[in-house]
Amino acid sequence: MWYKTKVTDMLGIDYPVLQGPFGGGLSSVELVSTVSNAGGLGGYGAYTLSPQEIVDIDAKIRAATDKPYNLNLWVSDHDTHNGTVTDEAYEQTAKLFKPYFDEAGIPLPGKPASFKSRFEDQLQVVFDIRPRVFSFMFGVLPPDVLEKLKGLGIKTVGAATTLDEAIALDNSGVDMIIASGFEAGGHRPSFLAPAEQSLTGTFVLLQLIKEKVKVPVVAAGGIANGRGIAGALTLGADAVQVGTAFLATDESGALPVHREMLFSDAAKYTSLTRAYTGRLGRGLTSRVMKELLGKEKQFLPFPLQTSFISSLRKAAIDKQKWDLILFWGGQISPILKHKKAAVLMQSLIEETNLIMGS
Repeated sequence: MWYKTKVTDMLGIDYPVLQGPFGGGLSSVELVSTVSNAGGLGGYGAYTLSPQEIVDIDAKIRAATDKPYNLNLWVSDHDTHNGTVTDEAYEQTAKLFKPYFDEAGIPLPGKPASFKSRFEDQLQVVFDIRPRVFSFMFGVLPPDVLEKLKGLGIKTVGAATTLDEAIALDNSGVDMIIASGFEAGGHRPSFLAPAEQSLTGTFVLLQLIKEKVKVPVVAAGGIANGRGIAGALTLGADAVQVGTAFLATDESGALPVHREMLFSDAAKYTSLTRAYTGRLGRGLTSRVMKELLGKEKQFLPFPLQTSFISSLRKAAIDKQKWDLILFWGGQISPILKHKKAAVLMQSLIEETNLIMGS
């Protein structure tokens, strides 16, 4: 039976289908619980949350499902030097983006406040609340942290965009590895080489990693239906992670217009950009992305670029200037069909059954 794999056995789930753990408010308790209750693994991206917010969200998830779910954090949560940038760097960015702020009819923001890493405090919450599954991006966990997580019975999942990253994660002792292909929507979780140099497709990356690591591998990127699941499993995946298709459902935390865009003709075109956050990520191609291509050195580092852009995003939403906004989405977006998470989950199972047999 295709749905009985090392991952389903390890995690105690019915189907080897993981929901992508979206950050930045795009995850929701309803989406996580819907996927987990349907036999998959729901996932909540918590890297922007304070420790107390993580505690509160976790309590709501546990009230909505008694099934396993995944809590996701970022090991490296900033690219700044001492949490800030020079005045010169800020002025350079301000000059570059001023036309867009003028177009939106709002003033340029001041230099973003200094950022202080939250990861250690967030990690302490993970120790305290003990989710069944803890996934992480942008790095490798220290041996003592992994040992403690294992001692608490928490399954650990790291994300790799290259074979080298997968080998590093495998050597560190994680329980499984996500092979994150460049087709995927959202941030590229690269950590050994620049993200622009770590752009292997999902099915090639999956095969490379499967040859070299001992632990189960989860294919992520460009998978939104049963054909994608069957293809990944045939190539050796022990599970798949589905992101954009779940992001497009009514249960996600995405704005209604974001979900509408994922079902529109605009979804045919996606690009990788640092313009909105300072880290490379894939979303629906916008005018800002195209006009600022090649000007990456003038952006602020993550997450200061996110802070700088936040008022522009709000104004653009208020004035429906959609070509100024980043709507996350993967290359698979044009084939999306389902707007309800439970219906999508059922479709994924039924389509894979038809192809691979139950």
